[in-house]
Amino acid sequence: MSDQAEKLRNIVNNMRISDKTLEQTKKTGSARVITITSGKGGVGKTNITVNLAIALSKMGLRVVILDVDFGLANIDVLMGMSTKYTMVDLVRGERNIFEVLTDGPNNVKFLSGGSGVEELLQLDRRQLGNFINNISLLDKLYDVILIDTGAGLSRNVMSFIHAADEVVLITTPEPTAITDAYAVVKMISRKDRHKVIKIIVNKAETPKEAYDILSKLMLVSERFLAFKLQKLGYILYDDYVTKAVKQQKPFYLSYPKCHATQQITELAVNLFEGSKGSDSVASRGMKGFFSRLLNAFGGS
Repeated sequence: MSDQAEKLRNIVNNMRISDKTLEQTKKTGSARVITITSGKGGVGKTNITVNLAIALSKMGLRVVILDVDFGLANIDVLMGMSTKYTMVDLVRGERNIFEVLTDGPNNVKFLSGGSGVEELLQLDRRQLGNFINNISLLDKLYDVILIDTGAGLSRNVMSFIHAADEVVLITTPEPTAITDAYAVVKMISRKDRHKVIKIIVNKAETPKEAYDILSKLMLVSERFLAFKLQKLGYILYDDYVTKAVKQQKPFYLSYPKCHATQQITELAVNLFEGSKGSDSVASRGMKGFFSRLLNAFGGS
């Protein structure tokens, strides 16, 4: 128990250090846009997104989740909430950015994408300019924007991945999940050799199993793709996570002392501490993200 207490004290100390990183982010005037994705469905991607957002918020960061998993959008379900508006209302100019954001737990905001991206492609230049100006306000108001994509290698998912400043890729110990995660890395490496990809292993039985999978993915990516992955961390299988999902509440809030909560806290710290010294991670924001997204859709 003393080792665990020491570990948590170190995490708290790291959080304090990360205030410097936060100040640097604010000076750039752009939010840090992170796409969270997976090669396979059912790996806990959305659950990690929600709880990671809360952990980042607890660190003092202002966080928004954009749910663009068009087939299975369920951020609101995991939070036990309902959304009144979606990005479609913003795209059509019927609502402004303040009206379409929904209040989530612990000051986290979220926005359902709906079919908003498809509708974006139908706008004329003036309408598109209005939308970009509206969505760009998020850069002034928030520090981190987490983009929760669908799973797999579809055109939509890959477009969101290519548009983001950085990518968090989630897998589980299942062989199919690992294979599909590698397939995502392979696709990204063909188009963007400099993309920052950070790996999380979810639902591992032991830390050794998680580290073995992380090491294997990093090794094969570097050997066969000449592409370097970054190790973000892991979350071990935890019954409390399942209980929280059934309750439609984030496990971070329902079970603050469970192992999954401690590990998601470590992931949040690693996500910010690991970016120190990098000027490119937090520089382009939502305006840059949507500009690149539209280019990705237009060019694919």
